[in-house]
Amino acid sequence: MKLFLYRLYQIFVMVPLMIVVTVPAALLTIAGCSLGGGRFWGYWPGHLWGRLMCWLSLVRVTVRGRENISKGTSYVFVANHQGAYDIFSIYGFLNHDFRWMMKSELRTIPLVGYACEKSRQIYVDKSSPRALRHTMDRAEGLLGSGMSIVVFPEGARTWNGKMRAFKRGAFTLAQEFKLPVVPITIDGAFDIMPRFKKIPHWGHIKLTIHEPILPDAEKGHDLPALMAQSQAAIQSALPE
Repeated sequence: MKLFLYRLYQIFVMVPLMIVVTVPAALLTIAGCSLGGGRFWGYWPGHLWGRLMCWLSLVRVTVRGRENISKGTSYVFVANHQGAYDIFSIYGFLNHDFRWMMKSELRTIPLVGYACEKSRQIYVDKSSPRALRHTMDRAEGLLGSGMSIVVFPEGARTWNGKMRAFKRGAFTLAQEFKLPVVPITIDGAFDIMPRFKKIPHWGHIKLTIHEPILPDAEKGHDLPALMAQSQAAIQSALPE
């Protein structure tokens, strides 16, 4: 009975309101960034949108470890990728200005794809070595300007709830700029909307922000050790 009522709520309340929320957020982002306010408008509409998408879905998000990060500091955030609600929960509840590294396929989403482009989100283009180099150049430009980025180093959502092997890209950027890497554990998003489902379920997502992994002052990061340490930190806050 509870599930039936939730489905009715989704059809007649949640989905219409999600559309109502998404369109103004995208338009505000496009307009604000076009008028030169990219730093503000590239983050805040999306931040509020992420919160509203969770609240409308009856998804509760709790965060541990916010004391581990500081406003105004540039980080490379790396998180496990359980499902679609990873994006809403991080955007809405990390409370730190950042830009995403995201799949180039998302560019085709009507209005939202263009808003992401205007707000300087980084589309990862793997179509050729030259295109990938252009992607990395854009990321380097953002990090060089003091911005943080969020990356899912698995590259795609998990099929079974378990973490996949990490790719090197985000960690290479942290190594190049000698930036702190902050692992984030997402727990609960797989139960809400895994990759093989098209409609969400209510639930609880727990975000754990781990202590930054700092580079050596002289040598910077050791890439294999950085990747292994990040994965171990994320795994430590997941259920057995």
